[in-house]
Amino acid sequence: MVPTPPRDRRPIVISGPSGVGKGTLVQKLFDEHPNTFAFIVSHTTRKPRVGEVEGKDYFFVTPSTFSDLISQEAFVEHAVFGENHYGTSKRTIADQVAKGLVVVLDIEMNGVKQMKADSSIDARYVFIKPPCFETLERRLRSRGTEKEEDIKKRLAQAKAEVEYADTQGVHDKIIVNDDLEKAYKELEEFIYG
Repeated sequence: MVPTPPRDRRPIVISGPSGVGKGTLVQKLFDEHPNTFAFIVSHTTRKPRVGEVEGKDYFFVTPSTFSDLISQEAFVEHAVFGENHYGTSKRTIADQVAKGLVVVLDIEMNGVKQMKADSSIDARYVFIKPPCFETLERRLRSRGTEKEEDIKKRLAQAKAEVEYADTQGVHDKIIVNDDLEKAYKELEEFIYG
């Protein structure tokens, strides 16, 4: 089967709080439309979690390497969460576009603000919203990968992200992920619409 790319081939920026299901929705998009989309792997100074793979989950770099990349203006966006830095490389995006793929980026609120402030970046913005904060907290706790203080930070960040997402004109589409299949259909219809 030959993949059918969307008519609009601009990068798709997916944002939303940690634990909202962005990764699951993006993976489903890739599974349903093979050889169509490219997920952009971010750089981070965070240590790998169990099972994470270099170059697949993140590019794990030292703080000094990350600083060098910032000074070289190598990122379309970068941010700090907790003690760790995260960034999306311009080169990684260009490499995937050159392969004819539609780029998908998973970026948090400050990254979205940076990208929207750069008039040279033309992208489509989707926000994945939790049905409620209790559901989000349950999802974060069920991961079993984070300390209590990190969960509290992520929930505080989630509140700020939802408030920002509700600002008129920030996102092209807001999808409430209360039912995975329904949320996926909304995402797919937006991308292919």
